[in-house]
Amino acid sequence: MNQPIRHSPAAERNREPILHVLRRVLPADGGLALEIAAGSGQHAAYFGAALPQWRWLPSEGDAASLDSIRAWCAGVPNVLPPLLLDVRAPHWSGVPSELDAAYCANLLHIAPWDCCAGLMRGAARHLRPGAPLLVYGPFIQDEVPTAPSNLAFDADLRARDPAWGLRRVADVADTAREAGLMLQETVAMPANNLVLVFVRGGGAA
Repeated sequence: MNQPIRHSPAAERNREPILHVLRRVLPADGGLALEIAAGSGQHAAYFGAALPQWRWLPSEGDAASLDSIRAWCAGVPNVLPPLLLDVRAPHWSGVPSELDAAYCANLLHIAPWDCCAGLMRGAARHLRPGAPLLVYGPFIQDEVPTAPSNLAFDADLRARDPAWGLRRVADVADTAREAGLMLQETVAMPANNLVLVFVRGGGAA
């Protein structure tokens, strides 16, 4: 039985600000980008259409979301069929050995902490040297007061699942560094979100 097409109001709201960052950070000549935790598929469809020089490969850990991704991306020729991908897997089956970019939105705060290590290790394995990983979502910055709305969101997440919660940028950066990715830029976004831009060095683990 086919699953219904999913719709995320948040994805609709944040797609244009994120696209602005993608256009600035991603190489202008295009390449192959992996989207991790593609959710409904709205971002894959929108970014694929807006960045025709890029081949966009959506992936998702929830098999029930794959039909929605396919439906949203139907008719966008540079978006590839979605992959089922658990970021914690030691090998990312189906992911090409060399990626020119990777993108992940709204995963780390609604997943166990080991997903962060899995994300960073997998990205480091597959990204070309110098290629970026962009991670979007709400985070906690040690040197910046956390917005009350984010504190409330963090408390709600932890009440729902103690393994969830907003992550400290410093902790994410440390985990990335261990995998061979360096935090290059932190971009402030609307609604108290951030884009963390990591770059794969020459000697990733």
